Amino acid sequence: MDQAHLFAIGVLLAWLAGIRVYLTVFGVGLAGVFGWLDLPQALQAAQSPWVLGTSGVLAAAEFFADKIPGVDSVWDLLHTLLRVPAGAFLAAAALSPDGQLGAGMLATGAGVALTSHLLKSGSRALLNTSPEPVSNWTASVAEDAAVIGGLALAFSHPWLALGMVVAVSLSFALFVWWLWRRLFRRAPRPQAG
Repeated sequence: MDQAHLFAIGVLLAWLAGIRVYLTVFGVGLAGVFGWLDLPQALQAAQSPWVLGTSGVLAAAEFFADKIPGVDSVWDLLHTLLRVPAGAFLAAAALSPDGQLGAGMLATGAGVALTSHLLKSGSRALLNTSPEPVSNWTASVAEDAAVIGGLALAFSHPWLALGMVVAVSLSFALFVWWLWRRLFRRAPRPQAG
């Protein structure tokens, strides 16, 4: 793959890590083990049985924790400290044929992971204001499916996946902004006259 494709894959991995870091690492490791993707040297650690096992168990734990309103927001808050550096590492490692991580790609990955994480955690915090759990479960399952589909698409058609991620991110940001305004709209002040 050329550098442009690796850049697209790196940005996609950072974005996915901002949503489901353990599932992303697990998916990258499986892709390397089964030969679906020739992993760069810095990402080959994801193929380790220890990394695969640990990320698989943590992905399963996150799957269940993310379905419980309130618990998901606490989980997101705690994982802010993990998702951003993991996204930075995945982005830089994808573009590192010799194992040296570039500062520019680390910063790009951190920014992308932080953006997707804030969109996810912000929307989930708003959904938790709803008294019924169905919207929370639906959002969680959609995030699981988006990460699995995103990984598959990133490995086969990275530019298409990157375009979809940008479109989804912008749409989601607009939706969160609209929902925020709708939920927290101030009542009009009476005019003195």
